[in-house]
Amino acid sequence: MYINFWYPVLLSKELKDAPIRVRMLGQNFVAFRDSKGKANTLSDICPHRGGALSGGIIKENCIQCPYHGWRFDGEGHCHRIPSLGKDAKIPVRARVDAYPTEERYGIVFAFLGDLEEQERPPIMPVNELDDEQNWRGNWLTYEADMNFERSIENGLDAAHNEFVHPTHGHEGKEDDYKVNQLDFVENMFGQKQWGFGFWHAFNSPASTKEGPQIKEESDQRMAGSGIVGPNQMWTYIVFNENSEFRQYMFECPVEQNHVKIFLINMRKMMLDANMDKVIADRCMVIAKQDIVILEQLDPVLTPATNSKELLVPADEPCIKYRKLLKGWKKKGWKIDSNEVNKHLGKKAFVIPSPDRNQQKGWVLDTVPLSSS
Repeated sequence: MYINFWYPVLLSKELKDAPIRVRMLGQNFVAFRDSKGKANTLSDICPHRGGALSGGIIKENCIQCPYHGWRFDGEGHCHRIPSLGKDAKIPVRARVDAYPTEERYGIVFAFLGDLEEQERPPIMPVNELDDEQNWRGNWLTYEADMNFERSIENGLDAAHNEFVHPTHGHEGKEDDYKVNQLDFVENMFGQKQWGFGFWHAFNSPASTKEGPQIKEESDQRMAGSGIVGPNQMWTYIVFNENSEFRQYMFECPVEQNHVKIFLINMRKMMLDANMDKVIADRCMVIAKQDIVILEQLDPVLTPATNSKELLVPADEPCIKYRKLLKGWKKKGWKIDSNEVNKHLGKKAFVIPSPDRNQQKGWVLDTVPLSSS
């Protein structure tokens, strides 16, 4: 798991009047709307005696700790300590880590790290939402007991469709099956340091099922996938110039072995609202087919070196992804989960926030990080 990237917190419609505890990167956070309706994300640990802020209430534009009533605004600043009296001076160390928070595409995103704004990677855009005449979307969220890196690699895997998703290919029955050439492209959504993509042609049979059909005949289709950062992935499936799926997946590692996925599925066909449930149900069928495989992978985490898997040319996107992960680890952005677990129940950690670049003397320590 990595700091210094944007992570989906929850759907905008889920964040109402009450604060909500959210588990991300193995740590607890609180998401809440202040009295002006702005979404905020803070560490869920009160620096006083460790109370969970998410159990409190919103009062005077602040979240109030349920334990002793300390109040913190969306920037983590403490505005009141009741036990000191109404006009008491607030100690400088009475503050909570606050994380840049944005709402886009119906999702609340938080930047979990300490990079300054100009250094941060992008949130992957979903430009089709601006073209309602030609595109319609579905929003899905689901969780699974799998490592998020394994999930991203699955989306970059051009060789699994024919075997995991029978309706996508030839159900693994074709003797002459092979993965066609992968054509790599630079990151479509920002600087190349944050990702890459690829395209390839694949054979796609017509469906034998009754009901609305995307395609009636077997032929060759184009598909592409790519990443932005360690946890954002796009997949495009082009049937023809008038029919296309574009999927945008934002993954949030809850723990090393558990992930929550936010999927925006855009379609350039079947635009009637009555098709929303049909498409959403189909997306979940496909997701569950992947989950069955990914929850049984051994080991749960990707191996420390590529030599511990027998990789072939079709795995080149996964190899490129792992190279990027190693680069972000060398920057000191990878959480040392083993070290965190050694202190479980004995010491609280927080993800570092941008304010730590200017302010010293914080009560809680930041999570241990690994660069080697």
